[in-house]
Amino acid sequence: MLQRLAASLRLPAAAAPLAAAVRCVSSGSVDVKVPLNFWAGKRQTSPETCNKEHVYEPATGRVLCHLEPCGAVEVDQAVKAAESAFGHWSKLSGMERAKIMIEAARIIESRREEIAEMEVVNNGKSITEARLDVDSARLCIEYYAALASTLAGQHVQLAGGSFAYTRREPLGVCVGIGAWNYPFQIASWKSAPALACGNSMVFKPSPVTPVTAVMLAEIYAAAGAPEGLLNVVQGGQETGSLLCHHPDVAKVSFTGSVATGKKIMEMASKGVKPVTLELGGKSPLLIFQDSDLENAVRGALMANFLSQGQVCSNGTRVFVQKDILPEFVEEVVKRTRAIQIGDPLLESTRMGALVNRPHLEKVLSFVDQAKKEGATVLCGGEAFVPSDPKLRGGYYMTPCVLGDCTDEMSCVKEEIFGPVMSVLSFETEEEVLLRANDTTMGLAAGVFTRDVRRAHRVVEHLKAGSCFINNYNITPVEVPFGGFKMSGIGRENGQVTVEYYSQLKTVFVEMGDVDSLF
Repeated sequence: MLQRLAASLRLPAAAAPLAAAVRCVSSGSVDVKVPLNFWAGKRQTSPETCNKEHVYEPATGRVLCHLEPCGAVEVDQAVKAAESAFGHWSKLSGMERAKIMIEAARIIESRREEIAEMEVVNNGKSITEARLDVDSARLCIEYYAALASTLAGQHVQLAGGSFAYTRREPLGVCVGIGAWNYPFQIASWKSAPALACGNSMVFKPSPVTPVTAVMLAEIYAAAGAPEGLLNVVQGGQETGSLLCHHPDVAKVSFTGSVATGKKIMEMASKGVKPVTLELGGKSPLLIFQDSDLENAVRGALMANFLSQGQVCSNGTRVFVQKDILPEFVEEVVKRTRAIQIGDPLLESTRMGALVNRPHLEKVLSFVDQAKKEGATVLCGGEAFVPSDPKLRGGYYMTPCVLGDCTDEMSCVKEEIFGPVMSVLSFETEEEVLLRANDTTMGLAAGVFTRDVRRAHRVVEHLKAGSCFINNYNITPVEVPFGGFKMSGIGRENGQVTVEYYSQLKTVFVEMGDVDSLF
């Protein structure tokens, strides 16, 4: 495993053997020198070397690697490789596909620490969270491997002995476009159902976090997948546009902002291509006075501060019933101040660095705007400089809790995508439901209460695709995930996702003579 890692990275000469208790890499020590594009079974170098872009390590602010964006020629090569693989892969039985996918999951498990470390280096989240992301990726592949052999149609008996049946068939070459907050996990969440259904895929990671998706492509190849089954093309808006417009692409699945999702949908519509869109959110978390306060506080922290608050489903509008507001705020602020910020590769760290400096500045500007609009900063909301000299160029901030918030404030209406919790008070169930649903987005929502009837009644009226009762931000791969309204179309995970990566063919079989009108 260490040799495999060393082949891709320049490591310190004295790097220790990989083990859960011993870091194989450290913040500031990694330089990625190998190509990050991958198709036809190997890493590929773009001839356009002058267009290389810097990719930064969030923990230190140093340059981690250089990105080679793919143009029309490279995109076409990747799609052609995917087409070639599709011809073979789509003819395999579900059991044959499952065997390769299970082997890929086994390789991921064996390389868990290595993948998690690279996710931290490229994304900035804590190693504790990164390990869980790798686990989620593996479980997703295992789940869809199990479903691969169950894909089936329907038999319909008709009059006179005639009958009809349906066939569930793959779409062809699918495109996945990922976000920077969960790079490896999103690549797995998109590729696993696509491959289980018999498709091939070209995946474009975010140009901010390009490193780990290519590791997944190599893992599939090592597991025995045909060359070109999962391809990785790097780049930004232009590369994404080329993929969406490519005539041989059958479907596009995108995770990212609402604004970009609209553009993806428009481009895909030119070829009448189906899309899956998992977009942004401004989700409400409702905490009633009969809640278990300890669990409600834990839920609010999980709803706001995972991955430095850079989670689309975060419950950043925390509505607390008036009678328990002071007690809730006191405990949330105390726990938020205790969050350990710093080197994301340290086991003790619970909040690492935001993904890049422009994003850090954007999040901090939301805090400043909130203060101008009348919100009270109860804790945090400031740039943070770690004591370790090598981390002083990193993109850190203290997690923030805002009090005295109202529904009209920018911090309550707009997606901040950072560690900023807005606390609002409410009095009645009817009132808070109206306020919770007063948003153009509907990705997630949560409710904390001991009253089981109220819990189900409230969830029924919340206009969101993924709802939580007495918990938050739990995403088991067996359960569909996706949003209502402008938060997206389609679902990721669960059995239903098979419908988004396959198409239904109906076959009519006549067992008698044709009854003609002519």
